[in-house]
Amino acid sequence: EHDIKLTYLAFIVKATALALKKFKALNSEMDLENEKLIYKKYYNIGIAVDTERGLVVPVIKNVDKLSISEIAKEIQSLSEKAREGLLRMEDLKDGTFSITSYGSIGGKFAVPVINYPQAGILGIGRITQQPVVKNNELAIGLILPLSISVDHRIVDGGEVTRFLNQIMNYLSDPIGLIM
Repeated sequence: EHDIKLTYLAFIVKATALALKKFKALNSEMDLENEKLIYKKYYNIGIAVDTERGLVVPVIKNVDKLSISEIAKEIQSLSEKAREGLLRMEDLKDGTFSITSYGSIGGKFAVPVINYPQAGILGIGRITQQPVVKNNELAIGLILPLSISVDHRIVDGGEVTRFLNQIMNYLSDPIGLIM
């Protein structure tokens, strides 16, 4: 109705922002000069976009305050601007965490590279239908491969695993993300 392409990515961006609110270290950066950690109080998610001129990472600002449809609209707008070479410096600044989707070009797993000084980046593989066990029966389910790279000076593996589990928990209830 509003000419917005609604994809899984909008849900993943929202779930990530909500998980970042619970795992604040992943929404921070190191201030090496002053030897302290700076916790961000805003949630600006960078979205890696593959263009003819290379990879760019425009930033969706204040994701935690946006609806799924508003996030989808931002993804669509920033992706189009990126592919047309129309991004401004403002579109690329102030990211607190990034997401890259190598699944959009057929990849399943990869090692995403952190967009310094951010604490981490979430990698999304191609969603596929696979056999799963549900209620002790074999069924067909959608499987979303996730990978993550983090700055281990900021966060350890246990915290990262809990963060990923929180994202998966949010994604298992997409209606809850809409409400």
